[in-house]
Amino acid sequence: MLTQVLPAQFQQWLASHAANGVKPVVLDVREPWEVTLASIQPGEGFELRCIPMHDIPGRLQELDPDHPVACLCHHGARSMSVAAFLLNNGFEDVSNITGGIDAWSLSADPGVPRY
Repeated sequence: MLTQVLPAQFQQWLASHAANGVKPVVLDVREPWEVTLASIQPGEGFELRCIPMHDIPGRLQELDPDHPVACLCHHGARSMSVAAFLLNNGFEDVSNITGGIDAWSLSADPGVPRY
């Protein structure tokens, strides 16, 4: 199932997965230069993985389909495409972080620079 998660709801999304005993993954699918400009900070309760969108098919084995995944990009389009790709490749619990890192900067962590 593909769900949309607003950055302001991210902590609630994490809490909803905490009972499963499986650490969710935030999959940042932006290019390395974008991650250098602005990135969320790895936190308790989730693992941050940075794999550019075009590298996902060749690196799919690095992701565990049994872990919930929330995909992140700049505005939400690339991450939505990757989320759909993951669903089509055996992942069941996939979310898209609506509005991407830009919305994250505006509503979840103003310390994250906008670009």
